[in-house]
Amino acid sequence: MRDIYNFSAGPAVLPEPVLQEAADEMMDYKGSGMSVMEISHRSSLFQSIIDETEYDLRALMNIPDDYEVLFLQGGTSLQFAMIPMNFMRNKKADYILTGYWAKKAYEEAKLYGKINVAASSEGDNFSYIPDCRDLDILPDSDYVYMCENNTIYGTKFKTCPDSKGKVLVNDVSSCFLSEPMNVSDYGMVFGGIQKNLGPAGLVIAIIRKDLITENVLPWTPTMLRYKTHADKRSLYNTPPTYNIYIVGKVIKWIQALGGLEKMKEINEKKAYVLYDYLDKSKLFEGLARGDSRSLMNVTFRAKSNEMNAEFIKAAGQNGIVSIGGHRAIGGMWASLYNAMPIEGVKYLVDFMGDFEEKKLSGY
Repeated sequence: MRDIYNFSAGPAVLPEPVLQEAADEMMDYKGSGMSVMEISHRSSLFQSIIDETEYDLRALMNIPDDYEVLFLQGGTSLQFAMIPMNFMRNKKADYILTGYWAKKAYEEAKLYGKINVAASSEGDNFSYIPDCRDLDILPDSDYVYMCENNTIYGTKFKTCPDSKGKVLVNDVSSCFLSEPMNVSDYGMVFGGIQKNLGPAGLVIAIIRKDLITENVLPWTPTMLRYKTHADKRSLYNTPPTYNIYIVGKVIKWIQALGGLEKMKEINEKKAYVLYDYLDKSKLFEGLARGDSRSLMNVTFRAKSNEMNAEFIKAAGQNGIVSIGGHRAIGGMWASLYNAMPIEGVKYLVDFMGDFEEKKLSGY
């Protein structure tokens, strides 16, 4: 057990058994005399790593055979451009605005065509997920875009939006592998791995094969075409080899715990501990509406900005790090990603309780 609890929104805490196993193999991977960082991406040794990682991910998520799994660079933000470049064939799309990153994707997509806001909670500072049962969708829209879990605002979709038959594209960066999902509900599921799966620098994109074609915006660069990467099985260029290796280990860690159903059960228990405290607290309040609360990112604040700052400082001095909220919303956030143990959440709540007692008693 380490001396701190890291509540960072990403890069974030990783499972200790994974870190230890990677450390043990750092200088010599499977008798090769080399670190995975040194192995050629064209070698049979690395081919076995990427093949096994994809195989295990498909099994864990029950990914249908008619979907490609791509390991890509450039972070989630590059996908904000790649998606319209590859899918906006009518140059029209619908976006559901539920937070900072959904809006960033929306602003980027506007460079490539007509973008309609199908639903939004921006008017209430993204504190909830809007009703998406009857979206205002363009009749000739190429796709509908959503961000399932909103890191900064602590909200999450509880049901899949009704895209009215249009391709649904889902950014799952901050809830990737935190619970089961039906991949077939989406044309594309993608996410950066730096929150639940590994170190920063890799995106996993799961895309229905019929959507991956040469029919892209004509000036789309070779490296930004999904077909380029699908045709070469994510080895068109040198991929982030070490990241893929770590992802493979994290997937096996989740499998060993009991899979995604068990992962969801664990995450629900952790989130309950913190939300239950917030609902009873007289000093702290949660920022997300009750029906939209995320299991992964809990946002909250004290009674003043000064008290927020005092709490963040005191928390850091007591082994609770990266608890300060995003500049867009302030206050605090606690990211309860898969690798955060429930002991860390209980430690946070105990510290919050002590802090609250002192403040309310005048000490």
